[in-house]
Amino acid sequence: MPSLRSLTDRQLRPAQVLVLAFAAAILAGTALLLTPWAATGAPLSFVDALFTATSATCVTGLVVVDTATDLTGFGQGVVLALVQLGGLGIMTYSSLILVVLGQKLSFRGESLLVDTLGRKGAVSPRQLVRQVFVFTLGVELTGALLLTAAFSRTHPMAESLTLGVFHSISAFCNAGFSLFSDNLMGYRADPWVNGVVMALIVLGGLGFVVSADLTDATRRAAQGEKFRVQLHTKVVLSYSGALVILGGAAFYLFEVHNSLAALPWGERLLVSLFQAITPRTAGFNTLDYGTLRDATLFFTIILMFIGASPGSCGGGIKTTSLAVVVALFRNRMRGNPHVTLFHRTIPEEVVNRAISIFVVSFVLASALAFLLLVAEVVPQAHRGEQAVFLDLLFETVSAYGTVGLSTGMTAHLSGLGKTILVGAMFAGRLGPLTLAMAVGRTPRRHTRYAEEDIIVG
Repeated sequence: MPSLRSLTDRQLRPAQVLVLAFAAAILAGTALLLTPWAATGAPLSFVDALFTATSATCVTGLVVVDTATDLTGFGQGVVLALVQLGGLGIMTYSSLILVVLGQKLSFRGESLLVDTLGRKGAVSPRQLVRQVFVFTLGVELTGALLLTAAFSRTHPMAESLTLGVFHSISAFCNAGFSLFSDNLMGYRADPWVNGVVMALIVLGGLGFVVSADLTDATRRAAQGEKFRVQLHTKVVLSYSGALVILGGAAFYLFEVHNSLAALPWGERLLVSLFQAITPRTAGFNTLDYGTLRDATLFFTIILMFIGASPGSCGGGIKTTSLAVVVALFRNRMRGNPHVTLFHRTIPEEVVNRAISIFVVSFVLASALAFLLLVAEVVPQAHRGEQAVFLDLLFETVSAYGTVGLSTGMTAHLSGLGKTILVGAMFAGRLGPLTLAMAVGRTPRRHTRYAEEDIIVG
């Protein structure tokens, strides 16, 4: 009788394995959160448990129950375990178990691992798994120690340790779950907490490929070689840096006479920088997003849609997809038929994939926002609906980009509205192309027909 593993390898495509793995983790988390031990009061409803498990597994951070007060230590532990599991990807942990047991990864398993982490050719899958976990453990442990020291100034040491570990893992995995009811608003002016959390968010959002490449380049430079990184690293670092600078400047300009008006200038800069980094799928906030201007919210929606970088804990269409689309537009305007970045030509396959991700994500996020509007807005005149349109669009993109920022609408949604956001988080974490490959047919040869011109523009 064939084993489950061999049956899976023969009958399921990689995309289907990923979808089923995430779905299984979400259902298991839902079952645990439904138990009486998970809630401080009455057990969670099925929709709230499903929403919380999905938000944690998809490292989103949107909440319909207060993690700090409505969940017990057991419930908070379930959330943290799902965050850690979903942050690096379920296939990474499955591979770790096989490595620890001394078993070899199947070819299908190696393919899934590379798709999850984005590292190709440089090291063997076994070395890749070890490097990922050593890096993750080192960063999260360092972050936990630093945050524990910060929280110990106002909390007992045992509680500070819990807070430090929870927030370190949540920040590195770009989840945004917090054990404070007001998230990190109480630490808005604390440069220590802000600095550590922002560093963890950035390290978790750059992707393992970039971290490993920077480490390799630094080691080579220490041996006397030239410091040289891959094109992927250059694109990720340049676009990530530009988005942080642009986001921070835009937030400051939009909010300087609104939410920042009563703050001293140093705190204004710190808050603006934090709010530029957290939309990169992290979900922590040091300001109430329900008080921000419409222009600020709309700009944040754009940042959430872009998201983090490939092979990271974050979501969104990814910085590299944006870079390729921008490069495509720039080169076409200059009459160049090729797409170039940093004096390198991007393969057509990569360009087509970036365009597909951008277009499909835009269409899917728009469709989900439309469904949420239909489900949540009571039929009335257009002017009466304007007050909630931007809020619902914000929540939808936050869910699809696995960000977790909220204007306060998510907790008040109906069961149908919460279910729509569950679908948005699931689709956003796995990616539209992965879902399409999971439910679609096996690719076949396509017929090429005779060409004929049409008028466009």
